[in-house]
Amino acid sequence: MRICLAGEGAQGISHADVLQDIEGVEIVTLAGGIAADAEAFAYERGIPHWSLDLEECLSRDGVEAVILTTPNQVHCAQTELALNMGKHVLVEIPMGISLAESQRIAALEERTGLVCMVCHTQRYNSAFREVYRQVQEGELTLHHIVQQTYFFRRRNENRFGKKRTWVDALLWHQACHMVDMCYWLLDDPDMEGWGQAGPLHAELGVPMDISIGMRTKDGKLVTSANSFNNYGPIYSEYRFSAEGEVDRSRRTGDRATGRWGDRRAGPRVLRIDKSGATAVDQLPGLSADDGDSRPYPAVDRRLSGDFEQSVLAGEGVALA
Repeated sequence: MRICLAGEGAQGISHADVLQDIEGVEIVTLAGGIAADAEAFAYERGIPHWSLDLEECLSRDGVEAVILTTPNQVHCAQTELALNMGKHVLVEIPMGISLAESQRIAALEERTGLVCMVCHTQRYNSAFREVYRQVQEGELTLHHIVQQTYFFRRRNENRFGKKRTWVDALLWHQACHMVDMCYWLLDDPDMEGWGQAGPLHAELGVPMDISIGMRTKDGKLVTSANSFNNYGPIYSEYRFSAEGEVDRSRRTGDRATGRWGDRRAGPRVLRIDKSGATAVDQLPGLSADDGDSRPYPAVDRRLSGDFEQSVLAGEGVALA
């Protein structure tokens, strides 16, 4: 597959690094935002063509799809451009910065018959897929999902410490992943939701703290806290409260090894059975090296029409 990559920033680097290891995939053109950066990016990775004009890049011979790792505010317009030009799209979060933008993309995808997939990568982490399997097979009944994620981000820089040309926000940066995963695990795209935001950063103009609550039609709960205030680069944890059979060979209330909130540790499932016995299941850590956590194999399966859990734009309209 011949791909156009749009964006030479931190996420563009991540996608390019993964794509180079996939047989049959080639980045044939780069649509950049800053000429010097785009030229250097293309040269370092052997990309034969680059331009600051996305339409020019999409018009190159043989381009079949585009990966959009550009600023949030242009995702909708660029997705619409690509779909109207007959290209499949993998767009970084968020697919749009309003419900109206997201609905336009979903409608256009349906009209064109092309694939527009959003990079909601939590569905491909092996730990969350194990929770999903247990729920689908009746081993677990989820009651409450609790998520906390804290970054240290007081300056408008990407993860490499390079100044951004645009301002990110917690809702787009992290919380939308959690919302999508909860829609998926709880199988309710029409959950009631509410939220609140803390004080705005004096220079960036975005809140440094947000909290989100959601509830399914049958009463299952989601509680989420996200912050750009932290004592280290990142602190994240997930806790699933659920009913399920407890292994009686384990001590009641047994806690798994691994420090709570350690980024290297996976999420934990608090399992309670009908007798009141409890256990805490430690799931595998969310490793960046886990091949199943990458969305690209799923994209390939979706394009071949045999992967049911692909995150299509039409499945997550409310996420943006």
